[in-house]
Amino acid sequence: MSRIAFVNGRYVPFTEAMVHIEDRGLQFADAIYEVFAVRDGRLLDAEGHWKRLERSLGELRQGVPMAMVSLAGHVAETVRRNRVRNGLAYLQVTRGVAKRDHPFPPAGLPQTVIITARRIDRAKADAAAEAGIAVITAPDQRWARCDIKTTALIANVLAKQAAREAGAYEAWLVDNDGLVTEGSSSNAWIVTADGVLVTRSLSHAILPGITRASVLQLASARQLKVEERAFTPAEARAAREAFITSAGSFVLPVVRIDGQAIGEGRPGPITQALRADYLTPAL
Repeated sequence: MSRIAFVNGRYVPFTEAMVHIEDRGLQFADAIYEVFAVRDGRLLDAEGHWKRLERSLGELRQGVPMAMVSLAGHVAETVRRNRVRNGLAYLQVTRGVAKRDHPFPPAGLPQTVIITARRIDRAKADAAAEAGIAVITAPDQRWARCDIKTTALIANVLAKQAAREAGAYEAWLVDNDGLVTEGSSSNAWIVTADGVLVTRSLSHAILPGITRASVLQLASARQLKVEERAFTPAEARAAREAFITSAGSFVLPVVRIDGQAIGEGRPGPITQALRADYLTPAL
């Protein structure tokens, strides 16, 4: 079956989906996006994603392009038309098409809305969770407003490519103070030798992950001790467990950092329990 995309009010064949060459999303990355995990046919953490979408648009001084209920309906319909039971749905909103000039164009410009959906290999994803993944550390070279989910991702792309070339799944980014911020496309977590769950606190330095927020609630329900603070790569390498969270990876155990085994070199019990908790509603 051919894939279908939603572009500016129309459902079109994926291969025919396109935007204007002077779209500000293309020219300036003047755009935001959201990624929704689809598990057993439903969107996970949808409410959190819609709230973050609205916030990101506001931070870029863009409005919501249509009623949120309409946007939600188009995402659901794109998922349905692509027959995605397990996969990802992407929503992008740009400031629209205008003559190339750095300042904002006149108010009232129609925004560009793009929605796509694709399947993922659930068995392959579950196998990665069973085995665990490797990460490397890399300098954080991103801009100063990482809390806005913009499409300006070239620094993330370069870090992710460095990870792949090193045989790793993800790169954990390290700021000028020598502290881990987050992954190139995920939030970073460790479990200390004392069993404390640690992840960096929210600020302009990291994306407020929606899966991150859900995992914090799950940790609270399990009465786990949690510290929202920065940690060093050395502390991470000495941790009992480590994992990442994102819409695409859920809760994914990290078993090696910069080539060094974490804990016993296999997914730990806290990570496994939190992943099971997160996915239980979708089973």
